Amino acid sequence: MSIHKMRDVSTHLKSFEDMLGKENAKADKLHKLAYSYDATREEREPDIVLFPKNEEEISKILKYCNENLIPVVPRGAGSGFTGGSITTQGGVIIALEKYMNKILELDEKNLVVRVQPGVINKDLQNFVESHGLFYPPDPASENQSTIGGNVSENAGGMRAAKYGITKDYVMAIRAVLPNGDIIRAGKRTIKDVAGYNIAGTLIASEGTLAVITEITLKLISKPKFKRSAMGVFNTIDDAMNAVYKTMASGVVPVAMEFLDNLSIRAVEKKFNKGLPTEAGAILITEVDGNLEEEIIYQLEQIETKFKENNCTQFKVAKDSKEGEDLWFARKNASQSISMYGKKKLNEDITVPRSKLPDLLRKIDEVSKKYGFKIPCFGHTGDGNVHTNVMVENLEDIHKGHEAITEIFKIAVKLDGTLSGEHGIGLAKAPFMNLAFSEEEMQLFRNLKKAFDPNNILNPGKMGL
Repeated sequence: MSIHKMRDVSTHLKSFEDMLGKENAKADKLHKLAYSYDATREEREPDIVLFPKNEEEISKILKYCNENLIPVVPRGAGSGFTGGSITTQGGVIIALEKYMNKILELDEKNLVVRVQPGVINKDLQNFVESHGLFYPPDPASENQSTIGGNVSENAGGMRAAKYGITKDYVMAIRAVLPNGDIIRAGKRTIKDVAGYNIAGTLIASEGTLAVITEITLKLISKPKFKRSAMGVFNTIDDAMNAVYKTMASGVVPVAMEFLDNLSIRAVEKKFNKGLPTEAGAILITEVDGNLEEEIIYQLEQIETKFKENNCTQFKVAKDSKEGEDLWFARKNASQSISMYGKKKLNEDITVPRSKLPDLLRKIDEVSKKYGFKIPCFGHTGDGNVHTNVMVENLEDIHKGHEAITEIFKIAVKLDGTLSGEHGIGLAKAPFMNLAFSEEEMQLFRNLKKAFDPNNILNPGKMGL
């Protein structure tokens, strides 16, 4: 069933005010503007912004919207890069950050934490670490992004190389279906093979199937020691070969990040940190463990594998300050590369680690073909590369999108995927047919219809 842009906003606003109170149902210009964009900077205003205080109010909102065919977009911090939390047809934004932002329970005996979706990722990390525990998923937006958003996008981060991504820590989810029904998916037990994996289906569903109201997460013990190191390589091929050969050696670093020459030069020009600007690539890595001997062994093995692949310089940070200096370039690469163009078309393609040399080689061919600089950096420990097509003349933006399309095709041909972190949302919806057959897309549509027969939840996203 199709839905239409909301008509008679004032009538619906009054209904929501009765439901939530006037202070939590807003249709003024400032609220609509504040909730009209995410990190894509594309603006699409909702008709109404709602601030529910609890699960029961979310249930009432969804039941009303389902009956009146009003589109609904659940939203956390709005820090996503694909338009997942902005509207396509007006309608209602359910803003979860105002009230539903509490850590509900820490179960230290079972290493479990129970949170509401509006909890900030970094706040959760800090809280559990104060109890000697560890929540590893660390998206770059950890200081802003919410756990609900992380679950909806299956967020990763630098530590994914060793510890995995959000899905590896979700044990159970409470959510509200589009008709207002409240469900619980998963259990807080280590083993659970009863029934379909509905929690797994909701992870990475980008708010198209249900509104998540509570998440139960697995924790681990916080490692006692960690150390960072950096390797310098003459060529991108040598660096990429060093990545997968290191990972295949039995040593699993917490993170294995890289910057190509364009990224190195950009950071050095902006910040003057003494980086090796003639290097083809640098790799920055971190290891952790509970014994100093374990740290030393891992670093020795990494150095051996790096040098077997023509690493020209290997440096180990002596302390946390030196470690921060090593990581500075990687953490500031994204802002630095703006020197190469007025418009950045950034994607987060992912391939098997062994295909990284092929991927970067072919991206260089695309760069030469279209005449755009394409600096690359990212999470090579898990095969996730951030490619940035830099468009200097905005009249050439269509050529930039053609270059991105070729890069997507390259990733898929190398057994990779369209996105390792950012999700699909609006930005990548047109490319879903590159990665999925029509039969697979129809399966997605059937699943969406089973959860949301009236298509009110985040319509138009993920190519559905």
